[in-house]
Amino acid sequence: MAEPKKFSQETLDRLVAEHLDLTTRGRIDIARKIETARELGDLSENGDYHAAKEEQGKMEGRIMFLAKAIEDAEIVEVVSDGTVSLGVVVELRYEGDDETEKYLVGSIEERQGGIEVLSPGSPLGKALLGATAGDSVSFDTPTGATLSVEVVSVG
Repeated sequence: MAEPKKFSQETLDRLVAEHLDLTTRGRIDIARKIETARELGDLSENGDYHAAKEEQGKMEGRIMFLAKAIEDAEIVEVVSDGTVSLGVVVELRYEGDDETEKYLVGSIEERQGGIEVLSPGSPLGKALLGATAGDSVSFDTPTGATLSVEVVSVG
C-alpha cells in the first residue's frame, strides 16, 4: 500500500476542486479542441490535433495523480509552536552564507506564494524536523558532503 500523502485541509480542498474542474470542464474543453482539429482534415499532418491529444494525455495524467493523492490523503494539522514541522515555513542560513532562504516543509502540492518546497523526507528536511529558531543542524547531501544550516525563523 502506498504511503499516505500528508496535506493540510486547505491543500486537500484545493486538490479536490482541481480534480473536479479537470474531470468536468477540462474534459469538455479538450474534447472540443480535438473535434475542431479533426474537422481540419488529414490527422497525420494535423499539428492542432496532435497538440490537443498531447494536452489530453497530460490532463488525464494529472487527473489520475490527483485521484490517487486524494484517495490516499492524510490531513495534517499545521502546528505553529515554533518547531519545524509539516506545513510550516522555515527561514535558513547556510553555514558561511550571509543570505537566508525560505522553505515550506511539506509536499510539492502545498506550494504557496513562490516559496520553495522542502520535502520532509529529504536529508535537509529530516534534519530540520523538530528544530527551533537559533538551532544549527547538519545533514549529509546525496554527494556525501556534510552541510550545516542555522534555523533563522520558524513560522
